[in-house]
Amino acid sequence: MTIRESQEIVDHWIKTVGVRYFNELTNMAILTEEVGEMARIMARRYGEQSEKESDKNRDLGDEMADVLWVLICLANQTGVDLTDAFAKNLEKKNIRDKTRHLDNPKLQ
Repeated sequence: MTIRESQEIVDHWIKTVGVRYFNELTNMAILTEEVGEMARIMARRYGEQSEKESDKNRDLGDEMADVLWVLICLANQTGVDLTDAFAKNLEKKNIRDKTRHLDNPKLQ
């Protein structure tokens, strides 16, 4: 499924099952909450914190999908075409960072 298709699927789901979008500020708060849940798993599973027993069965992929869902909601609400935005972002990175990382001695 493409990014554009994902935006259409989320929009359809919200309008038929979810009744309506939460307002943009509510969704921004929800996005922050979802990123925090993902960060908790990352910090405990891959970082230096010990993983709590209650976190061991949490699905990192599901948490990432929650982040993506809310990000797509925000894009839909604000009229952002994520396919176009991502393409422009890649182009910017390819121009701005063409040799930046290759020339970084910290990455050698």
